[in-house]
Amino acid sequence: MKRSFSVFFSSALIGVALAALSAQAQVVPSATARQFSITAGALGSAFQPDYTSDGGVQSNPDYLFGVGAYVDLRFTRWIQIEGEGHWMHINPNLNFNESSYLGGFRVPVRRFGRFTPYGKVLYGLGTASFLSGRASDLALGGGVDYRLTKKISIRAADFEYQRWRTKPTTLTPYGFSVGIGYKVF
Repeated sequence: MKRSFSVFFSSALIGVALAALSAQAQVVPSATARQFSITAGALGSAFQPDYTSDGGVQSNPDYLFGVGAYVDLRFTRWIQIEGEGHWMHINPNLNFNESSYLGGFRVPVRRFGRFTPYGKVLYGLGTASFLSGRASDLALGGGVDYRLTKKISIRAADFEYQRWRTKPTTLTPYGFSVGIGYKVF
């Protein structure tokens, strides 16, 4: 009788251990689920060009308006890359336009319900009708995304301060954007 009890107890202990291992195996896929995603979106923007129609480099009271596009690549929670372009061509009071093509890092601060504030550092090229060539462009900024559904997000606010290195001076346009994004996958 004692021997059959120890066989039963040993078998039960092995069964519990195997059940625990199989339960852990069921948890692992959700913990290591795919995090990579791509979100593409469109923007409406208003930028203060830091250039005047008479050729002066100073704050301009008129804003340039235009459209933009962005793509966010999310590899992990903290490793994200953003690429964006702005085409600022609308203002009847100004006889010039600006465009910028940027890429760099995006860092989400923390999620607050459906809101995700973020910061970004982007680098690229800036072009303008008053420049003879292209300018190197560094942009610092941030904003807030609002997740409307699993696939659609609203870029509720996006601010950028750009620093264009041109010769003989440096331009510092800044601007605001709003938009909508679609999570491709």
